[in-house]
Amino acid sequence: MIFDPTYLIMMAPAIILMLITQWYVSSSYRKWSKVAARTRLNGAEAAQRLANSGGLYNLRIEGVRGNLTDHYDPRSKVLRLSQGVYGSNSVAALAIAAHELGHAMQDHEGYAPLKLRSALVPAVNIGSNLGWILILIGLLMNLIEVAWLGVAAFSAGALFALATLPVEFNASSRAKRLLKDAGMVMSRDEQGGVNSVLNAAALTYVAALVTAVVQLLYFAMLVAGGGRRRI
Repeated sequence: MIFDPTYLIMMAPAIILMLITQWYVSSSYRKWSKVAARTRLNGAEAAQRLANSGGLYNLRIEGVRGNLTDHYDPRSKVLRLSQGVYGSNSVAALAIAAHELGHAMQDHEGYAPLKLRSALVPAVNIGSNLGWILILIGLLMNLIEVAWLGVAAFSAGALFALATLPVEFNASSRAKRLLKDAGMVMSRDEQGGVNSVLNAAALTYVAALVTAVVQLLYFAMLVAGGGRRRI
C-alpha cells in the first residue's frame, strides 16, 4: 500500500511538515546548546532544584545515552536526561530538563490528560500492529467489516497523537514558568532561547498528529472504496 500513488500524494504534505519541524528542532537545539545560561547550572542540577522546590524529593535523575532521548518514566519515577542535557549548562539543556520535569509534576499531580495518554498505550501498541493486517486481510478476502475493524484499531494511533498535545504543551508551559520563577532564566535573551527550543519541540507533536490523521483518512478511503466495489 505504501506504493499506492494516492498514499504518496496524501502523505507528502505531512512528510514535508515533519521534515520542517525536525529541522526546526535541530536548528533551535544546536543554536541554544552553544549558549551557556548565566546561572551555570547544568541540566541535572536544574532539574534537581526544580524537583525539590516542587516537592518531588524522591524523583531520581539519571543520564541516558543518545541525543535528545530525554524522557520521564512514570513507572519507575525516573527522569532521564540525554548526554547533551544532563551535564550541559546551556539554555537548551535547562529548557529540556525543565520540560521533562514538567511531566514528572504532571504524574505527581495526577494530571488527567497524562493518565488518558498512558491508558491509550496498550491500544496503540495493538492497533499499530494489528490494524493494517486486518485492513489487508479484509480487502484481499472481500471482508469489508474486518477491514473497518482494522481502521478502528489503527485509529488508536491518531487518538494517542491527539491526547499527546495537551500533555506536551502543558509540560512546556510549566517549564517556562518554573525556570522564570526559580530565577534560572535571567534575561530576555535566555527566555527567548527557552521559548524557541520548547516551541520547536511542540511542533513535532503537531506534525505527528497530522501524519497520524492523514494515514487514518487514507485507510478509511481505501476501505470505503473496497466496500463500494463489493456493492
